[in-house]
Amino acid sequence: RSHCLDHSSLNMSNTTVTLIVGGIIALGGFIGYARKGSTASLIAGGASGGLLITSSYLMDSNPAVGYPLALAISGLLAVMMGSRAAKGGKFMPGGLVAVLSTVAFGYNAVVFFNGAK
Repeated sequence: RSHCLDHSSLNMSNTTVTLIVGGIIALGGFIGYARKGSTASLIAGGASGGLLITSSYLMDSNPAVGYPLALAISGLLAVMMGSRAAKGGKFMPGGLVAVLSTVAFGYNAVVFFNGAK
């Protein structure tokens, strides 16, 4: 059945996607702090990026925790930062975080709800 997903290849890629998105978000928080002195960016970016990075490692060892954690964090970021970008009328940084988070959320949802092990 060619329409079925190959979970083994998705799981490795999914861990990588979540790890990269988490790293970019954490780095963005640091850049916001370095450029504008935004402690809120440092804390929010560091915490959410750190949780996504942690979830990427948990996806292999404890998928029942790793995937829901990634879904919760990426879903929350997509909604919050998307709303912020829409209200502010600027793509950066909120729009970028919303796009990255939406990609991570979608990919994690597909893998998790199709039987990630």
